[in-house]
Amino acid sequence: MTIKFGAVVLVAALAAAGVAQAQDFQPKAKGDIVLNVRITDVAPTGSDPITTLAGASTGLRAKASYDVMPTLGIAYFLTDHVAVDLTLGTTNHTVRAKGPATDIKVKETWVLPPVVALQYHFAPGARVSPYVGAGVNYMLFYSGSDKNGFNLKIDDGFGAALQAGVDIATHDRWTVNLDAKKIFFETDAVDRTNGLKSKVTLNPWVLSAGVGYRF
Repeated sequence: MTIKFGAVVLVAALAAAGVAQAQDFQPKAKGDIVLNVRITDVAPTGSDPITTLAGASTGLRAKASYDVMPTLGIAYFLTDHVAVDLTLGTTNHTVRAKGPATDIKVKETWVLPPVVALQYHFAPGARVSPYVGAGVNYMLFYSGSDKNGFNLKIDDGFGAALQAGVDIATHDRWTVNLDAKKIFFETDAVDRTNGLKSKVTLNPWVLSAGVGYRF
C-alpha cells in the first residue's frame, strides 16, 4: 500500500469512527442501487522473465508499476443480501525491464479493467455491513507509448476477481466504503522489433476507500 493510499484509508477510518454519533441510517434492501465513489490503488504483484522469441533467457524480468486513481462502483441489490457490483475506472502503468544491473522503461500504458462481481452482504440491516464477492475482470490496454526503442504489444484478456469489503452507514443513505479486490490476470507481451517476449502476470491488489450513496 502506498503512502498516498494509506493516508486516504486513514481519513476514511477517522470518518467511520465518527459515525457512532449518527442517529439514523437507511439499511440495505432489495432493489437498492448503490453508487460508491472511491480512491483506488491498483498494485500489480507479478514479475516475469523476459526471453527471446526462441525462449532463451535474457536475465531480465518484466514489472508493472502501481497507480492511484478515482473509481466508481455501482451495485444493484437483487435481494437484501445479494447484489451485482460493477467497478469502473482506468489507471496508468509503466512496464519496466529489470535485471541485476538494468532498470529500463519499456512501455507506458493505460488500462481499463472493469470488474463485475456477485456479492453477498452478511448484515444488510446493520450499521457496519461486511460483504464478500467473486466475479470476472477484463483488462483492456490502450493509448500505449513505447520507450527506449521497444515496441511492446500487450494482449487484452479476461481474469478472475475476489472481493471483500465493508459499508459503514453514516446518516440516512450515506456510507463509508472500504473495499479490497484481488485480480488474477496473466497475459502475453511481445516485442518483435527486438525479438523479445514475456508472460505478464499482473495479479493486482485493488484497494479502495470512499463514500457511497444508496438510491
